[in-house]
Amino acid sequence: MRYRIVGSIMPAVEMQLQAGESIYTQTGGMSWMSDGILMNTNARGGFMKGLGRMFTGESFFMTTYTSQREKAEIAFSSTVPGEILPLDLRKYGSMICQKGAFLCAQEQVTADAVFTKKLSSGLFGGEGFILQELRGNGMAFLEIDGNKVEKDLAPGEVIKVDTGNVAAFETSVSYDIEMVKGGMNMFLGGEGLFMTKLTGPGHVILQTQNFSEFVGRIKQYIPTRND
Repeated sequence: MRYRIVGSIMPAVEMQLQAGESIYTQTGGMSWMSDGILMNTNARGGFMKGLGRMFTGESFFMTTYTSQREKAEIAFSSTVPGEILPLDLRKYGSMICQKGAFLCAQEQVTADAVFTKKLSSGLFGGEGFILQELRGNGMAFLEIDGNKVEKDLAPGEVIKVDTGNVAAFETSVSYDIEMVKGGMNMFLGGEGLFMTKLTGPGHVILQTQNFSEFVGRIKQYIPTRND
């Protein structure tokens, strides 16, 4: 499989598939494709796998596109302004991702729901109890809100991140939440009550835009009608 990222504000990943190669995505994720590609939609992995995907912000059904000829082309676009991040899981083995980050992946990659290890992280960590784990021996592509910032944490190294700005991290990274200290900081600092705490070792991918916060800011300007 060959690929290239096209566009900037609302990018797409355009792929060139060889005969027999497959790529899968959630339903409605494909943007355009050439002739000679077979489309197959099903509950990939069965009912429970599909249900788990729904909790991670993905669709119950997944669609697999398989090339029937050499150099067939297909493209998948991002849904919000930001970046598309190619992720080679042969390098990382597996990655934990935020809800809705998954765009598409090769057949060798599996996408499963995973539960946060601590109740506090699930309640206050910004991503809920359920995240998404990608693992396998192939390429996956993630949607990044805004721009990506990648960091490699040393053993025991800690980075504290505003809620919703974590895109993905290696399974070797510890994920927890920490309460903001000080009453003035907590209620007037604008960062909320909690921050996400990531502890190394491992690779961490952050995103400059918190889309939920962005939507909240737009919402306050939407006029409402009083009946």
